[in-house]
Amino acid sequence: MTESSGVVELLDQLIRIPSVNPILVPSPESGELAIATFARDWLEQHNVTAQLEEVAPGRPNAVGQVGRDGGPTLTLCAHIDTVATSGMSIAPFEPKVADGRMFGRGSYDMKGGVAAVMAAAAELAKRDLKGKVFVALVVDEEHASIGAQHFVDHHPSDACILTEPSEGDLILAHKGFVWGEVRCTGRAAHGSRWDLGDSAISKMAPIVTALSEFDKSDLRSRTHPLVGPASMHCGVVEGGSGISTYAAECRLEIERRTLPNETNDVAFREIVDVIHECDPEADVRMLLTRDPMVTRPDAAVANATREAIRQVTGAAARETGVAYWMDAAIFSAAGMDTVNYGPTGAGAHEAEEWVEIQSVIDCARVLVEAATRFVGSS
Repeated sequence: MTESSGVVELLDQLIRIPSVNPILVPSPESGELAIATFARDWLEQHNVTAQLEEVAPGRPNAVGQVGRDGGPTLTLCAHIDTVATSGMSIAPFEPKVADGRMFGRGSYDMKGGVAAVMAAAAELAKRDLKGKVFVALVVDEEHASIGAQHFVDHHPSDACILTEPSEGDLILAHKGFVWGEVRCTGRAAHGSRWDLGDSAISKMAPIVTALSEFDKSDLRSRTHPLVGPASMHCGVVEGGSGISTYAAECRLEIERRTLPNETNDVAFREIVDVIHECDPEADVRMLLTRDPMVTRPDAAVANATREAIRQVTGAAARETGVAYWMDAAIFSAAGMDTVNYGPTGAGAHEAEEWVEIQSVIDCARVLVEAATRFVGSS
């Protein structure tokens, strides 16, 4: 089911279903239940065995499969949640088509990829496959990726193709990240009592400066050929209770972007060392980490996808990496060779979002050919 009209109709239907991540925007209208249910029903109507698998209350993955046991197993993955719609300059859930583009929230990030996966599964259901192809339409990528983690915990697979937008590039690597929190403690006092007050904000100031200098002088010189340099920035700083009061506490949140050849523990230890050189009493703790990802260019899934891209588009894809994090790392950490190939567009998390329709159609066709090459067919 990779004909143009069918893919366009499916993408239109997906955009019309609000699926804002409920952690980002808690409200009765948020969540992925409606779109997961639609996806399951659509897949079943197109001869794909499918079911909902609850990850958190009211937040299910839609999981499908075609093919048979006993051969190679491949997962096609896309996330079904989106970010919020506030500030958008277009109607978020009323898709419009103009100049070969479809506009709407999630069109680019990443319902174009969802449509490609679903359309490919419907086409693969018509083929006599020697192995199995899973469809993983997962929740919560825009927050903590609990959907992807739930899927890999329950469905072992040999490899994965993710369909985050890639502008037609074959993505073999991406960065990871470490989130950290720093707390400095002072002593509250009236603003006139310099003799009693001790500002926690003043203690945090040299830490911010030192972290910024470490980023510029050290991290930017560490590079990976596919994803570029390591980096770090101070993202949130909070402190004080009023202009006439010495601040009793100041809190800083830091994000460190890691390279495929770095570990989270070492990256965090470096952050702690820089901070404690400024203030040995500062409290530093890790909030969240996500691993980077890299896949060998000669991995079977990379070869299958590379050949499929050339067959469908008539040209070789650029092979590269990206600086942002994706669910791909979760599949990779679960032992699956993972690549990303997705549509072209713009406006992720922005006021105007669109995807190039032909790129969604091409992506679906690439997935069909890549999956058939990977698992085999009679």
